[in-house]
Amino acid sequence: MANSHSAQKVRLVGEVTIPGDKSISHRAIMFGSLANGTTRVTNFLLGEDCLSTIDCFRKLGVHIDVQDEEVIVYGKGIEGLTEPNSVLDVGNSGTTARLIMGILSGLPFHSVLVGDESIAKRPMKRVSNPLRLMGASIDGREDATYTPLSIRGGKLNSISYHSPVSSAQVKSSILLAGLFANGTTVVTEPEKSRDHTERMLKAFGCDLKVDGNSVSITGNQSLKSTSVTVPGDISSAAFFLVAGSIIPNSEILLKNVGVNPTRTGILTVLERMGANITLENEKIVNGEPIADLRVKSSELKATTIGGEEIPTCIDELPIIALAAALSSGETIIKDAEELRVKETDRIQTVVEELTKLGVNIEATKDGMIIQGESSLKASNVKSHGDHRMGMMLSIAALVAEGETEIENIECIAVSFPNFKEQLNELIK
Repeated sequence: MANSHSAQKVRLVGEVTIPGDKSISHRAIMFGSLANGTTRVTNFLLGEDCLSTIDCFRKLGVHIDVQDEEVIVYGKGIEGLTEPNSVLDVGNSGTTARLIMGILSGLPFHSVLVGDESIAKRPMKRVSNPLRLMGASIDGREDATYTPLSIRGGKLNSISYHSPVSSAQVKSSILLAGLFANGTTVVTEPEKSRDHTERMLKAFGCDLKVDGNSVSITGNQSLKSTSVTVPGDISSAAFFLVAGSIIPNSEILLKNVGVNPTRTGILTVLERMGANITLENEKIVNGEPIADLRVKSSELKATTIGGEEIPTCIDELPIIALAAALSSGETIIKDAEELRVKETDRIQTVVEELTKLGVNIEATKDGMIIQGESSLKASNVKSHGDHRMGMMLSIAALVAEGETEIENIECIAVSFPNFKEQLNELIK
């Protein structure tokens, strides 16, 4: 289905409630399932990816009650999960697939993981390799590179693993397997990736140590249930932060957004480009920093993004590319090969779709080069079934001259079910 937007002279004014953070919502269900006792989760993201996680843990024998205001997880303890009698379908969720692999590797039964067409193309060997080193038996297409995956869990040994990629999913999967292993498991990354797992495991009473880019966890610990308040997802907030910056005479207040320093690359990059963003009401909840973000329109200038900054804004690079197209000067995004193995090859799709709208942008092996001061012209564009592409193109349509049609806009529901309504309420 296509969705059309036409750019009049709009401005965006008002308040937005950003849906719960996807990464933290997934982990609250997983850790709550492994904990002893009842965990209550408020502001849970009821998007398709997180519902896939709930579905998988229900199949593993966990009772999970989804209510309007909260999700209640009746934890079974670290060894209380039971063998599923059907396949575990992760849908479109890479986080579900990779993190659950770590848990299933330590449990004494057989399970099969499947997902949708997009998951079937995403690399799983980065997780299956270290888990095999710990003693897990994992099979799958192309030697466990791709789903479907068959996992026969059991006794695991601790390892000290140097990950070739900075990936919170890889790190988290190994740490979760480490909970079941003998001895102390250590994961070291080239750059520090997002640390929601470390913060939340501590909130569940787990003892782990962080030392620079290394994290260590000792096996055979038990988790204690807790209450989790999920902050608003900064990756979802990013679309409004850019929209408020590039559309003249705009002012938007985004309430209760997570500002974990491993995720705030979008704020650093936009502020360097000259954006007017202020943090208000800062506080810490469940070990996670939260704030209200106020953005006012401003003149943006080009920048270069690369190196250790990339893991802190990897999911925001599509919307940063749009901001760059409307800035003055040439923006370079580099060291971002990881974009090629997201829901789509995001380097390819961002370049393809923004080119249709008249942006002067070229792909490189590990990123893109974007010439600023583009005047966007309406076109027919595609989301490629990627929620972040769908939202980026919705913002682009507001600044493009004429009426833009976006194909397959429904995919936005994966992470931001009421995005369109929230955006429409701001248009003045």
